[in-house]
Amino acid sequence: MPFATTEKIWMDGELVNWADAQVHVLTHALHYGSGVFEGIRAYPTSGGVAVFRLTDHIERLFQGAETLMMDVPFTREQIIEACKQTVKANGQDDGCYLRPLMYLNYGEIGLNTIPCKTSVAIAVWPWGAYLGEDGATKGVRMMVSSWRRHDPTAVPTQVKASGYYVNSSLAKVEAIKAGYDEAIMLNTAGQVAECSGENLFLVRNGRVITPPTSAGILEGITRDSVITIARDLGYEVAETPVLRGDLYLADEMFCTGTAAEVVPINSVDGRVIGSRGPITERIQQTYSKAVRGEVDRYKDWVEHVG
Repeated sequence: MPFATTEKIWMDGELVNWADAQVHVLTHALHYGSGVFEGIRAYPTSGGVAVFRLTDHIERLFQGAETLMMDVPFTREQIIEACKQTVKANGQDDGCYLRPLMYLNYGEIGLNTIPCKTSVAIAVWPWGAYLGEDGATKGVRMMVSSWRRHDPTAVPTQVKASGYYVNSSLAKVEAIKAGYDEAIMLNTAGQVAECSGENLFLVRNGRVITPPTSAGILEGITRDSVITIARDLGYEVAETPVLRGDLYLADEMFCTGTAAEVVPINSVDGRVIGSRGPITERIQQTYSKAVRGEVDRYKDWVEHVG
C-alpha cells in the first residue's frame, strides 16, 4: 500500500510540489547508491509539534556525507531549519516522519565521485507503526536471515548510506516471504548484529544487552535514547557480543528504531520468547513519553518546530 503524500518537498533550498520533486535518470545516486539519509520522527506535544533529536540526526547525516566525501552546500543549521520548515509547510501538527536525503547528482556516471555535486532533499509524511499497529503490544516474529550484515572492514557501517540498504531489503523480503515480520542479521563473524532496519536488545536475568558497535551495527539514535532510558530506570546495560544461541535464551527481547520506535519480539526462528516483558514495557512507555516531551529529564531531545 502506498504511503500518504503531502504537499511540499524541500529540494536544494526551495519548497517544490510533491509531484515535481524529480531527478535525472542518470543521477549518480540512482546508479551507485551514493547518498546518505536519515529517518526522523516528529510528535505532537503540549507545546506544538516537535522533532525528536533533530540536531543529533542531522549531525549523523553530515558525518555520513563527510565519510563518503560528499561536499554539502548547506550548513547543519540550514538543514535543521529546513526540516522544521518542511514540517510546517505541510501542516503536520499531529506528527510525521521526516526523510532528509543527501545524494550525488547528475553530471558524472563513473565511479569517481569527485566531480559530482551534492543535492539535498527533505520530505515529510504521516507514517504509522513500521512493524504493524499491533506490534507495540503483541510483539513481532523474527527470523535469523541467511544474509549477513555488511562487514565494517568493507564499508563504514556506521553510515546510513543509501546503497547499503539493498542488504537490508534482501533480509526483510526474505523474512516476509517466510511468514515473519522482520529479520535479524548476523555479521560475517557469525555474531548478532541488528535487524534489517532496527537495533536489537535482549533482556536476561534483569540485565539489558545489546550488540556493540564493533559488531558492524548502525549507531542508532533510538538505540542511544533507549540505553540512556534503561540506565536511568536503574537497569544494567551491557554492550557486548551476542551469539545466535543467546537469542533463544532471552527472557525478553525488543528492537528499536525511529520508524519502529520500541517493539517487543515474541519469537525468533519459531522459539517463543513471550509477550512484552516488564522491562521492555517500562522502557517502551518511558520512550513514548519522552518523544512527546512529557519527561523533564529528556526535554532537550525534543526540538519544537514552531
